[in-house]
Amino acid sequence: MLERLFQLKAHNTTVRTEVLAGVTTFLAMAYILFVNPSILGSTGMDKGAVFVATCLAAAIGSAVMGLIANYPIALAPGMGLNAFFTYTVVLHMGHTWQVALGAVFISAVCFFLLSIFKIREWIVNSIPLPLRSAIAAGIGLFLALIALQNAGIVVDNPATLVGLGDLKQPGAILAVLGFILIVALEARKVRGAVLIGILAVTVVSIGFGFSPFGGLVSMPPSLAPTFLQLDLAGALNIGLVSVIFAFLFVDLFDNSGTLIGVAKRAGLMGKDGHMPKMGRALIADSTAAMAGSLLGTSTTTSYIESAAGVSAGGRTGLTAIVVAVLFLLALFFAPLAGSVPAYATAPALLFVAVLMTSGLAEINWDDITEAAPVVVTALAMPLTYSIANGIAFGFIAWTAMKLASGRLRDLNPALIILSVLFVIKLGWFNA
Repeated sequence: MLERLFQLKAHNTTVRTEVLAGVTTFLAMAYILFVNPSILGSTGMDKGAVFVATCLAAAIGSAVMGLIANYPIALAPGMGLNAFFTYTVVLHMGHTWQVALGAVFISAVCFFLLSIFKIREWIVNSIPLPLRSAIAAGIGLFLALIALQNAGIVVDNPATLVGLGDLKQPGAILAVLGFILIVALEARKVRGAVLIGILAVTVVSIGFGFSPFGGLVSMPPSLAPTFLQLDLAGALNIGLVSVIFAFLFVDLFDNSGTLIGVAKRAGLMGKDGHMPKMGRALIADSTAAMAGSLLGTSTTTSYIESAAGVSAGGRTGLTAIVVAVLFLLALFFAPLAGSVPAYATAPALLFVAVLMTSGLAEINWDDITEAAPVVVTALAMPLTYSIANGIAFGFIAWTAMKLASGRLRDLNPALIILSVLFVIKLGWFNA
């Protein structure tokens, strides 16, 4: 049956190899089980329900990817998008988490339609690669700021906006040590480095009495507090158009980059340089995002950590199915997830930030019309506390600077149209 479903021989792999690859991928991305409830819980959402929603969304997404596309790519609620959901849409803009879930669902439906009608390729090809790298880096810097806040290392200051916190506090000290541990383990190629870092800080914190221990295993908490609680009518408010666009846009490029990157490493790219069954993979992804919003979590997306499983030999959807099963088993570890303090997940956020900002190395810094919009995009996200604002400023800066420099050949209709729409959205025409 497994051979018929996943074509193991054709991909030169075995059941044992695929299972080991699935376990490797799960260990690399299991940190989301602790990070996601911590972040979304700040909106007032029930952390136990978010934990269950995270497990189920990851299981559904990974299973659908494995069965429909037969790719060794796992899915879970995406980093960056969960921070945007919480800190920008809910806490900064003042919308309810129910409305934010509605925006996630609408963006997922749009993503599904783009995948069905193959408009995705046109959009992706219209956006310059440096701008895509800038968006990823900006999200990384956004996560870094949140991580430092959660650790108490960066605090608000009425005179300078931000300032240095009390580094003698246990949370700050443990967060710093946790980050060093994660980097050291990753450098030594230890599997599950991020997960180990989170658990190590949690154990030390509980051991010294800095945070309470809620238990290890139990029956899964109720999903009722978040299940089908999305507010679609509220999300259709005109003021949320840019939010829906940001969810869609980031998911679109994050997915495309992840799918292509993992497929290249697995040797699954076609001879023409294109990824076979890309449409199926994107449909699986958008389906998972819709399911996640119904369950009660932010956008579910493909994980670059799937590359860890590919490096361990994963070549088919069986790897993703193994990840799905492990996420279902994780449902019984809700008490452990509830015992993880915010400063224990801060090192994980900071480490993901490091990975996301690495794309800046690919920028041509000698071309100032490329470098300037990239810096504007990357800095605008953490400094305005909004991924949507960063994308808007990036598009406007790229188009304006290319036009002013007489570089019209570097522009295309999609870029110009989007830039004009962003200018209107920001209200500059009404000033």
